[in-house]
Amino acid sequence: MRKVFNIGIMDDKFAKIEMAGNRLNLIFQKLDKNAIIPYDLLLLADPSKDLIEQYIKLSDIYIARQNEEAVGVIALFPLTPDAVEIKNVAVRPEFQGKGLGSYLIENAINTAVHNKQKSICIGTANSSVGQLYLYQKHGFEITEIKKDFFINNYPESIYENGIQAKHMVLTRQL
Repeated sequence: MRKVFNIGIMDDKFAKIEMAGNRLNLIFQKLDKNAIIPYDLLLLADPSKDLIEQYIKLSDIYIARQNEEAVGVIALFPLTPDAVEIKNVAVRPEFQGKGLGSYLIENAINTAVHNKQKSICIGTANSSVGQLYLYQKHGFEITEIKKDFFINNYPESIYENGIQAKHMVLTRQL
């Protein structure tokens, strides 16, 4: 069953979301460039603060809040004037499985369209089965594989679902 999002635009930075069936009342907010970066959330999706530092200052960061608590984040990094990359998308564990990740991705796609970008991409590990499912469900398709990305860029091995993260699988839409 598809989640239903009722979105009411509050101003340029805010949107109120009610997710039917889950009783989540969320505020979606673009962070000001001077705001505190929510590393606790970003580190849920990327265990390397050093790699996060490489892209986060140039990214637009969006936060989903419930009762003033940040429960989800998505970071959009400009690749070219015509392309953007989702560098990080994360949801607090207790909010996973409720459609919030889908909403964050849909918002990223809508933002790219609104900004007249021709493509949006996201990369994930070959071991990230759930993420690959989610991205393909939203129309992303596998377009490239960066061999040994996780082996070459992370000091320790990463395992998900009993599978070692070795290669980055890039998906693209728009």
